[in-house]
Parts: sequence; structure tokens; C-alpha cells
Amino acid sequence: MRALTHAGNYVSGAFDGDRMIGASVGFFGQDSTLHSQNTGTAAGQGIGFELKLHQRLWALDRGISRITWTYDPLVRRNAHFNLAKLGARPAKYLPNFYGVMADAINHGDESDRILAVWPLTDPRVEAAARREPCLPSVPEDAVVGLADDGDRPVEGRTDGRVVLVAVPEDIERLRGVDTGAARAWRHAVRDVLGALMEEGATVTGFHRKTYYVVERNI
Repeated sequence: MRALTHAGNYVSGAFDGDRMIGASVGFFGQDSTLHSQNTGTAAGQGIGFELKLHQRLWALDRGISRITWTYDPLVRRNAHFNLAKLGARPAKYLPNFYGVMADAINHGDESDRILAVWPLTDPRVEAAARREPCLPSVPEDAVVGLADDGDRPVEGRTDGRVVLVAVPEDIERLRGVDTGAARAWRHAVRDVLGALMEEGATVTGFHRKTYYVVERNI
């Protein structure tokens, strides 16, 4: 981190008195992009949102037009935070992006990631910065491509113009109590959401903290 800051990249911390309760690290990429590699905070206090707002202003002050990062598509709270609270949008589905990870959170699972793009001056991002969440429009004829039946995924239809793709309620808990179910979710989301994105469909938001909203180009 010292080397990153010395080279002009982004490192920040959030503090409660002398105690660090959050941090974020990013580095410069191509085409006026800052890639936010890690942001971690104490949970449930809004610290992550404040760090992202700080990161956004830091980037804008330096003429940077967008920030990217990756996240696990199966973690509901991250999907809601990134898409609804920040107004970012998924750009690519990256299967097993980091390979095998042996840490306590990811152990026993494949490291699929979504590349999120945050266009800093987009109207929806500016609204999100004013704490106006980005709630997607879901038409009545939307079809459910993947549903949550308790702890198991249930594949449905993907032939509609708008497809809803569920993720599990708590994948981190599921990894610890039922590795088979966690693996089933990983492959189901990859097969449905990943395939839709690969064919050019656009993820427009995250609905009811449960479903990705995907618009197909048909």
C-alpha cells in the first residue's frame, strides 16, 4: 500500500477515533479508469458507502471518469450495494477469476466474479451519491430464469425480454453447512446469468435484494 500511494494510487481509511474501521485500495487502469481492488469495513454502519463516495470524489478531482471493481455475484448484500446503492452496472461475468482461494470466506468454492463499472458522472450515479437508490423497472411479463427454492436454485425460463436471476439468501453460510448446495448455486448462476451476459444481455439492476434484472437484446 505504501508503494501504491507513492506511485499516486488510491489508499484510504475510515476511523473511529484511533481505531480503523474501514479501508479501500485502488490502482490506475486503462482509459481513465481507477480499479478498486479492495474495500473492507465493519458491517452495518454505512462505512463502505462513505468510502466509495470519498473514492468517487478523489477520482473526479484527478480527471478519472470511471471506477471498476470485481465482486462475487452470489453475495446478495454486495449485489444490492453495488447496483442499487451505488448505481454501478455489471459489465462482464468472469468464471473462476482468481482460481482456487483457500481463505475462510471462499474456501471450497470457485471464484466467479462480476466486473462492475461505475461511471462517475452518469445521472444514476450522481443520484446514488445523493442517497437516491437505483431501483430497476421490472415489467409484468418478466420471466424468472433462476429462482431460490429454500437453499437450492431452480432454473426457469430465459426466453423473455427481461429475465430475473436469483442468488442465494446467504451463500457464505451455505458454504459452511451444505457445500453441494453452494456448488449448485455457483454453477446455476454461471450458467444462467453468465450465459445471458455473454450473449450481450444487460444487467439493469438488482430487484428486492434477491434478483438480478437482465434485459435481453431481442
